[in-house]
Amino acid sequence: MAGRHASNGRSSSAACHHHLSLLLNSPLKTMELFFLLALFASSVLGVTIIIERGISLQRKRVIPSSVVRAIARAESVGEVRAVCQRHPSTLSRLVISAADHLDWPRQQAVEFIQTRARHEVSKLERNLFVLEILVGVAPLLGLVGTVYGLMELFGTMNLAANAENANFASGISLALRATFGGLVIAIPSLIAWSFYSRRIETYTVEMETLCDEFLRRNHAAKLQA
Repeated sequence: MAGRHASNGRSSSAACHHHLSLLLNSPLKTMELFFLLALFASSVLGVTIIIERGISLQRKRVIPSSVVRAIARAESVGEVRAVCQRHPSTLSRLVISAADHLDWPRQQAVEFIQTRARHEVSKLERNLFVLEILVGVAPLLGLVGTVYGLMELFGTMNLAANAENANFASGISLALRATFGGLVIAIPSLIAWSFYSRRIETYTVEMETLCDEFLRRNHAAKLQA
């Protein structure tokens, strides 16, 4: 009798391991690999954009201090233009455009610079929409991977009614990694997107103020001349 129970126990354990082996070598593994690769690709994309935007949105690349000083202190438009040409940046391009249209009526010149500024701001915002998408998609992608993994896990455990608790817990842990991975991607992406969006907004207000000051001072001087 004891031998029979031992034999049954070995058979049950063998069945459990057999089904778990099938689980690990079933489409679940392929699908899990797909979700993990998708999350990995998303993380690489997110990190790349965060680094690239961090470099591109440095203050010296957008609003160089030398150009700001030239706008405030230069005695002629030529001096300001020369400084802008030596220090190419977003602000420099706007100031050069303003200098090229000083002979326009002031209101028309302001409207032109505003249009030009929107174009420049769109360059500053380049690829930020990808971070915004990752904030929403990465957790959902991870959740789908987790739900799929749990569905397959429970289905397999139904086939192996006497499956060990340790293996069951291990399967759940494996499935939850997808959700964890999605959150790990989404949270830094959200922080970076919010930070960069705020920085661009601050830059935009400052550039509008500087361009308006340049137009006001030099347009009035040109009219007097």
